[in-house]
Amino acid sequence: MFVHDTQLRVRYAEVDQMGYVYYGNYAQYFEVARVEALRSLGASYRDLENAGILMPVSHYSIDYIRPAHYDDALTIRLEVPELPRSKIVFLYTTFRGDEILNKARTDLVFLSADSMRVRRAPPAITEHLAPFYTKGTSKN
Repeated sequence: MFVHDTQLRVRYAEVDQMGYVYYGNYAQYFEVARVEALRSLGASYRDLENAGILMPVSHYSIDYIRPAHYDDALTIRLEVPELPRSKIVFLYTTFRGDEILNKARTDLVFLSADSMRVRRAPPAITEHLAPFYTKGTSKN
């Protein structure tokens, strides 16, 4: 399975009146984790969009366990549990040190920009992810 960690630090503007990270900001944190994970594979949203491939979010869910606070150093662990076909599933766990703050999931579908129809995952992604799903190998 493909796993990638991204480090973030909570900025003051991202907390609410209670001093907790505003719940809506986690979606942005997860987007940063997705972009960095794809970049680590040699793919980018920009390159995909230039190739006529869009990746809208079709599902988002999150379970909040503990709040993050201003200036906390966070690790967003992203996992891709299976090789994508017409959609790609991302699972996230947000850590402050060893403490789990939340767990989330997003599903993104692959669309052709010209027709806005669902398409298969592009080779730019599947070829880079395939080695992580070969039986008997572990690249975590």
